[in-house]
Amino acid sequence: MPTEFISVLSLLVVAVISTWCFKRINLPPILAYLFAGIIVGPSILNLFDHIEEMHVLADIGIVFLLFTLGLEFSLPKLKAMRHLVFGLGLGQMLLTTLVAASIAYLLGFSISAALVIGGIIGLSSTAIVIKQTTEMGTLNTPRSQLAVSILLFQDIAVVPFLILIPLVNSPSDTSVALLVVIACVKGVVVITSLMLIGKWVLPKLFREIANTRTDELFVLTTLTVVLMAAGFTYAMGLSLALGAFIAGMMLGESQYKYQLESDIRPFQDILMGLFFVTVGMRLELAVVFEYAGIIIIGLIAMLALKILIVRFCAMIVNTNANDAWAAAFKVCQMGEFSFILASLAVTHTILDPTTASILVSIGILSMTLTPYLVANSVRFAHFFAPDDTANIINNAQVLDVERSGHVIILGFARVGQSTARMLDMEKISYVAVDIDPIRVQESQMANEPVIYGDVSNKAILQSVNVDSAASVIITFDHIPKVTQCIQCIRSFNPTIPIIVRTRKDYALEALYNCGATQVVPELQEGVLMLVSQVYHYSGVPIARILKRIRNERKGKYDHLHGFYPGETTELNYESADKLQFMHAINLNRSAWAVGRTIAACDLVKYGVHVRKIKRGNDVIQDPALTEVLHDNDILVISGKPRRVERAERHLLDGH
Repeated sequence: MPTEFISVLSLLVVAVISTWCFKRINLPPILAYLFAGIIVGPSILNLFDHIEEMHVLADIGIVFLLFTLGLEFSLPKLKAMRHLVFGLGLGQMLLTTLVAASIAYLLGFSISAALVIGGIIGLSSTAIVIKQTTEMGTLNTPRSQLAVSILLFQDIAVVPFLILIPLVNSPSDTSVALLVVIACVKGVVVITSLMLIGKWVLPKLFREIANTRTDELFVLTTLTVVLMAAGFTYAMGLSLALGAFIAGMMLGESQYKYQLESDIRPFQDILMGLFFVTVGMRLELAVVFEYAGIIIIGLIAMLALKILIVRFCAMIVNTNANDAWAAAFKVCQMGEFSFILASLAVTHTILDPTTASILVSIGILSMTLTPYLVANSVRFAHFFAPDDTANIINNAQVLDVERSGHVIILGFARVGQSTARMLDMEKISYVAVDIDPIRVQESQMANEPVIYGDVSNKAILQSVNVDSAASVIITFDHIPKVTQCIQCIRSFNPTIPIIVRTRKDYALEALYNCGATQVVPELQEGVLMLVSQVYHYSGVPIARILKRIRNERKGKYDHLHGFYPGETTELNYESADKLQFMHAINLNRSAWAVGRTIAACDLVKYGVHVRKIKRGNDVIQDPALTEVLHDNDILVISGKPRRVERAERHLLDGH
């Protein structure tokens, strides 16, 4: 068996085990990938003789990440953010680079080495920040928009460093200034060309591909377009990521945006995981142990420096202090492109290998801390600006609603607005809270009682008098945020009715357990409304229809749980513990369960229960526990997929 195959297989095994272990203790997969990289890297197992060979696939992961980021930020949106990208982003990158370079120069580094160190420290991790904020569902919040504007400018700022580092120590008759001008002109031409192609060619191309109705062709075309755009910018001396970002930004305005996102995501996630593995491989434990003091001091100094500079730049551009602090904690780490610059600087003898290893160690440690900093950025922001949000909300508007006995609507999108209109019909006063600034502005202009704010923030809930409200309606469907919100409401008002809307019933029990009074799953309620119409047209009396619906709600939609899976049923790591499958089992003569009662089969311990038994031409619905199972019975059970599999083995084999 080839050595390379064994190395790759070992890497995959370590990555799978690490990810599973980290997931079990509720740590982000990013940390698992970094840990796996350290294990298989030169400091421990040393599975790969040439780590650099792995970076090609890892760089493609970065390309796909920037493409999906481009899909989220269309050209009109980027124009709207230009004052942040070229104000806050430029200020952060320039100040951080100059301050870090000055410190490095005072420590004895040459001017060129100091500037490279400043650039390395100035960059942040687009991959980690975007991935985690997307998973948390906070990408479109103002604090995340500030962070993204900084990251966007940093991705642009990488280009001059990639151009200048090879020129510093290379003999050339052409002046550096002229080379920079040529590179800038080249960049403008390349970006303009890509934008024109993206606007006029790509939509027509994808329309033709979509008309073929071939999923494989659509995916293949997407991959080809992304890699061609990245390859074009790379061939012109710019970064791979820049071309992918521009291609995504152009397609973000098309009707194929969401399909493109779903096609790219599997490739992006796998290759991004590989990227973080290669980052972990770069960590040399010998260097860490030898220079541990310097690395720790450098890590603390870098984090503090970048946090303070982002906050200072945000103050200059007149940004909300609370959001500025939160954004600062999101982008205070070192970035993935920092490792590329460090490697390039060593290749061109600007930095010695030891200095580069120390910088890489600081970068990896900062990346390891990033998931915690991102997850807790709002809490840290409230520590530094505790009354900021509340003051802004209170000073921004005076709500013309009753301050007691009112209904609070958390989330003012489609469901929230429809609820508000129905409340208006009965003259029930309400106040809504939403995190989308554009939606809030539009609503306020229409004289709607809506305020801007984070619904899990206690200051926001206090400002809408949650302690004296009649009820709270939570309309958004992000379960971790909803549970956090419910707990926060209960700390103010333990008895207030809390009605939660969710798309499916995956988290029904969890929401009830954390304090929800009523949970309304759209899927199940839609089925009830559909069936009630069928009952009506079938001649069932209205009283019996209402009783059926009432009993289903009271029983938490028990008869609506479970379905027979098919070829198109999607089953992944997240949904495996949420879905309820229905499964038919044929009990032949040799089956262990034949001759035993349902109670004796002890299916309760497997978390499944018997829906019905088909015995010849008869069907026994919801059979009693005392029912004896016969030869050739078809037993229909329901439960979570893995539990259904175990229960079937138990019924057939007795194991």
